[in-house]
Amino acid sequence: MKHDVLTSQAVLDLAFRADGFDVLELLHDLTAHTVSLLGLRSAGVTVLSETGQVDYLTASDETCRRLEEDQLELGEGPCLDSTRSGKILPPVLLRAAHPSHDLWPRFTARALRAGITSVAAVPLRTPHHPLGAVNLMSGGRVPTREDLSLAQSLADAAGICLHHRQTVLTKNEIIGQLQTALTSRIVIEQAKGMIAARQGIGMEEAFNRLRGHARSRQQKLTELATHVVQGALPVEIDTAI
Repeated sequence: MKHDVLTSQAVLDLAFRADGFDVLELLHDLTAHTVSLLGLRSAGVTVLSETGQVDYLTASDETCRRLEEDQLELGEGPCLDSTRSGKILPPVLLRAAHPSHDLWPRFTARALRAGITSVAAVPLRTPHHPLGAVNLMSGGRVPTREDLSLAQSLADAAGICLHHRQTVLTKNEIIGQLQTALTSRIVIEQAKGMIAARQGIGMEEAFNRLRGHARSRQQKLTELATHVVQGALPVEIDTAI
């Protein structure tokens, strides 16, 4: 029952946002809910541009972010395949002596070194258009069919929210929003790095402090990150222990 309640709350949280919401915040929340409710190691979001290029927008942690970047660098991996196909990728076990090694030999080796033993994905889509994929990474328990169904429900809730942002948007308008989010992601990565270097902490902790400060003041994460990059680090973050 508790899991059902948390699931309902997550779907509502993803589907209904105030006008002018931050797209990157929505997708960060999507990965966080997915990891929590499915008991995964990591989750990330990759999208497909109008030119057919795959890029990552967000990841639940640094392990997932690095593996998403690795796939873009290597030109192989489940995130690329699932984003391009627009279809569910059933769980694939990652083993040296396994078909996954033939599919993605270099990615499989890196994933195993990072402790990821299975991958899966569900489409990120609006009611009418494919946008990308929500990528699921596990270090132990392999997602079940029911898990994939839940992950799809969460992804669809976020897709509906994107589709109905203020007014019903066309596919090109939504892609434009995601391209803006890609730029925002770069600014947030820069702000994370500056905070981590200044305070001698890890990137995940730096992001948690950045996001926590933005939420406590109902400020957009991208807006706060821009201020940090420009040299205006809030004293509350600078003095956090």
